[in-house]
Amino acid sequence: MGAMSVRTQSSEPPESSGAPHRAGFACFVGRPNAGKSTLTNALVGQKVAITANQPQTTRHTVRGIVHRPDAQLILVDTPGLHKPRTLLGERLNDIVRTTWAEVDVIGFCLPANEKLGPGDRFIAKELASIKKTPKIAIVTKTDLVDGKTLAEQLIAIDQLGAELGFEWAEIVPVSAVGDEQVGLLADLIVPLLPEGPALYPEGDLTDEPEQVMVAELIREAALEGVRDELPHSIAVVVEEMLPREDRPADKPLLDIHAFVYIERPSQKGIVIGPKGKRLKEVGIKSRKQIEALLGTPVFLDLHVKVAKDWQRDPRQLRKLGF
Repeated sequence: MGAMSVRTQSSEPPESSGAPHRAGFACFVGRPNAGKSTLTNALVGQKVAITANQPQTTRHTVRGIVHRPDAQLILVDTPGLHKPRTLLGERLNDIVRTTWAEVDVIGFCLPANEKLGPGDRFIAKELASIKKTPKIAIVTKTDLVDGKTLAEQLIAIDQLGAELGFEWAEIVPVSAVGDEQVGLLADLIVPLLPEGPALYPEGDLTDEPEQVMVAELIREAALEGVRDELPHSIAVVVEEMLPREDRPADKPLLDIHAFVYIERPSQKGIVIGPKGKRLKEVGIKSRKQIEALLGTPVFLDLHVKVAKDWQRDPRQLRKLGF
């Protein structure tokens, strides 16, 4: 366990009251749909990152914050690392690498029910190049396999590290859905964090600006049911969020104006639906979630716009926040 003893200890004598408080950053990596966001939500205990059954829904660094008496763990959610085919892909990969180098612990999520594949090796190889950061292998979705399959997966993961010349700080099986061992995972990550005071106030669960979270909720609702036709050529920009004027204090209303950007005019009909029916459903569904998130009634104004080939256009990407 060479990797673990390298961590620098503070020179001050340990306080007599027991273990020192620790605070730091961890990020979960893994192939799309490896269970990263689900795990974040299970640890934080509230829906923070956006979960969906298709790759690349998490586009922004959503941080979930786990508050414990002895530690504060801040989860940085990076977009999935993949072989880039577009400018957007390359930009996402750059974000990923800088994030990995800056965190205190990396948790590599590998589903128990899928054999290690080239995608996992690709990520593990990248991890091997980040020498100093302790790496935990987290075997997710253990509720879907039997004991023998799980044991084989644990051995395969151990060997993968050995092949690439590094040792996992821990290998932990979890099922976030069944809440199995999620607490244990936090217990194992905490000792790898640097000593120090809490970095965020107690009540914070995420430091994502609300507008970004609102945009993500709209985007998730807009993709519902049309994933096959528009895998991820939808971007949402919240233009403004303003409290409606002349409303009594006990009956506030928040006006949200948002644009749903698609790449081609032919996709407009898919998003809007016959007689605007789909867009209306998207509005109703996301409005409910936004109201739950912000705790206030919302008037949501949605418009669909074509931004030609936005995934490949640097100017559009900047405008859309990448």
